[in-house]
Amino acid sequence: MIERVRGFRDIFGEELEKFNKIREVSREVLKAFNYKEVILPVVEYEELYKRSIGDFTDVVEKEMFSFTDKGGRRLALRPEGTAGVVRFFIENKLYYKRPYSKLFYEGPMFRYERPQKGRYRQFYQVGAEFFGVLEPISDLEIILISEEILKRLKVSYKLHINSIGCRVCRPKYLEELKKFLREREGFCKDCQRRREKNPLRVLDCKEKSCQVLVEDAPKIDDYLCKECKEHYQKLKELLGEFKVEFYENPKLVRGLDYYTKTVFEFEVEGLTVLAGGRYDYLVEELGGIPTPAVGFALGIDRLVPLIEPPKREEEAYLLVFFGNGNYRYLQRILNSLKPKKFEIYPKANLKKALSFANKEGFKFVVIIGEDEVKGNYITIKDMQRGEQKKVYML
Repeated sequence: MIERVRGFRDIFGEELEKFNKIREVSREVLKAFNYKEVILPVVEYEELYKRSIGDFTDVVEKEMFSFTDKGGRRLALRPEGTAGVVRFFIENKLYYKRPYSKLFYEGPMFRYERPQKGRYRQFYQVGAEFFGVLEPISDLEIILISEEILKRLKVSYKLHINSIGCRVCRPKYLEELKKFLREREGFCKDCQRRREKNPLRVLDCKEKSCQVLVEDAPKIDDYLCKECKEHYQKLKELLGEFKVEFYENPKLVRGLDYYTKTVFEFEVEGLTVLAGGRYDYLVEELGGIPTPAVGFALGIDRLVPLIEPPKREEEAYLLVFFGNGNYRYLQRILNSLKPKKFEIYPKANLKKALSFANKEGFKFVVIIGEDEVKGNYITIKDMQRGEQKKVYML
């Protein structure tokens, strides 16, 4: 027997119902805020992710599914959605078509990570990107959308925020941070590599030994330039005005190099289920005109175990047909049931059909036998009450 590949999975049954519930709620909220959907390719040039995410991030160094195609081109399965949306935004010159653009996407992403609870090598995201507005009102909108999705899914969350500065103020902070990290020993293998190439990532390492070592690390808040400080302060004021509860986390940095200024995470039961931030230079760095932007990505797989399944449709009908070939009559019945949920039992065996209906949760069984066809009626059995009645056809 050929089994599924490690880190990949099949989604079915109640899990799929919750999966689709998250997708549908997210889409409803994003469309209400007038975000336009874009369907992106799963495969992009590898260079897109190296230039956007960063050569020294874990994603690019260890986790990308990269390969050379038959034409000798280096391609990659997308490890995240933002880079592809930015590529689409630039390629279609959307910055010339309107003063700002609001886009959303959904679909599978791929990373070669160690599979564990809520983390797979093929995982699913819904994401949104807001291009063209530098002011923190765009940060606020993205956070309000994120909050609304989680509220509608009825999960309790904590919002963590931070500012990680910009190209003006961050370099000085990074030098001070590197100096601090060089003076300490005992970091995990990953952080020993990160502290020179990507020191910000050391701050949010999940290894307890590393967390202890960076407790007294310099805080980026002390190094923010005037513009970054004002942006961060205004965002906090806006969040307060909109009654959005948040927690400041000076070690929150996110794992991708393109972030600037605002970064945030929504945590549910100890898991980060939705996160994002600003990336004001990415459009320019990938060949577009300078365009500020902010966005988020929601991890569907992580949310699935944390939400209640949607309520099943109450009126589900199982049809049992003994009509001796009179399929026109059956078609009339099906046409009358079109707005409802129904299924045709494939065998003319009432006892087995009733047992199946009980097991599968059908509320009604519709019996169509020779007497029903001759008398122009159907027999409906209520599985919960154990009652049945004749319903004549018009």
